Amino acid sequence: MKELKNRWNAKTPKFWKKVRNIAITLGAVAGVILTAPVSLPAAVITAAGYLATAGTVAATLSQFTVEDKNQSEETNK
Repeated sequence: MKELKNRWNAKTPKFWKKVRNIAITLGAVAGVILTAPVSLPAAVITAAGYLATAGTVAATLSQFTVEDKNQSEETNK
């Protein structure tokens, strides 16, 4: 559990920050669709459910990626 906490708080690489932000946006859009006060087709609701799940998983996994210390040292040279 401590390792997960350390990974969550560690620096995230630039690419994965972009992935995380896109995934959060997709999840938010899906949440809006799912909670819309209007009647939507079942296919749209189903797709939004899958999109919300995929966005949540992608955002969480991208947050757990950590920057490789060896590679970042080579890049800074």
